[in-house]
Amino acid sequence: MALKVGTENRRNVIIAGVLFTVLLYLVVSQLFGGSSAPPPARPVAAAKPATVRTAAVTGGTVGSATGPEAHKLANSGLDPALHMEKLAAIESIEYAGNGRNIFSADSAPVVIEQPIKTARNDQQQGPVTPPVYIPPPPPAIDLKYFGYSASKDGARQAFLLHGDDIFEASAGEIVSHRYKVVAVDAHSVQVTDLSYNNTQTLPLLAN
Repeated sequence: MALKVGTENRRNVIIAGVLFTVLLYLVVSQLFGGSSAPPPARPVAAAKPATVRTAAVTGGTVGSATGPEAHKLANSGLDPALHMEKLAAIESIEYAGNGRNIFSADSAPVVIEQPIKTARNDQQQGPVTPPVYIPPPPPAIDLKYFGYSASKDGARQAFLLHGDDIFEASAGEIVSHRYKVVAVDAHSVQVTDLSYNNTQTLPLLAN
């Protein structure tokens, strides 16, 4: 007796058969490790010649390097063989110089000149005496003795010139807040510079 299947049931049977087939394939693949064949290689595009890119120092922009190409040398004339006769000829050359042979252990040693004296010997001669400080001499008294006057008792008063100022001073008096008159004579006057405690003798100026 024939079994009739409707259109809807037939479609369900087809879908179930397809799913069962896919599931069976996955189970078999897991059990037997799957296919060991590597995946097909992808085609590699031909490499393009590289272009040298240089940056300009001033502007900072990048551009292609321009200029003549370098000359390529041919390697057809190179001989990689080892020529023993040429090596033996080089080894047979003997040093014939007058100085020290740096390639021989039997050559004359280097002569090092001995110093005449050392700085340490100079320091051992004795202690260095520090220089004695000599103070500078005091400046000259800026006064000029150009005359004097005498009283009845014989006491003299000197006339002193300091720049454009004229002073009349007796012994013991101070001129210009700095100079002290010590003694007045007919030919000279003694004055002490109070700033330096220095006494000098000023002669009488000739007319």
